Amino acid sequence: MADTQISFKARLILYHRGRILLLKQTKPNGGNYTLVGGTVESREFARQALIRESFEEAGIILREEDLELAHLLHKVNGEEHRIVFYFKAYRWEGELKAKETHKFREAEWFYLEDLPRNLTSTVRHVLEAYRHGQLYSEYLKK
Repeated sequence: MADTQISFKARLILYHRGRILLLKQTKPNGGNYTLVGGTVESREFARQALIRESFEEAGIILREEDLELAHLLHKVNGEEHRIVFYFKAYRWEGELKAKETHKFREAEWFYLEDLPRNLTSTVRHVLEAYRHGQLYSEYLKK
């Protein structure tokens, strides 16, 4: 039996005036739109990781009490299992911009009903499940 790898991620569904925030990746990183977020590091909880990643990637300052669990994804890619916590928020501070310019070109707002075509397949899957009120979903990477 092969060794199973498990990782934990946290992502942000940030609302502003009825739209959500997406980051546009640079071409070397795929060139698609994705949500703010990243890996939960050792000695971090998911909300703490998301607060850190949100500031590093987009200059957003969040508070734990403003984050509400919106969706949980179990993604399988070969022997890797990834658990991703999606939190929604309506309040933040800071100067919004794509800060990690080697990974992201810009930050933009989109309506859930009018998402860009070049959205990563995982984020598209999650946002569709989220729109239908599903708290949990599974995704098999092919």
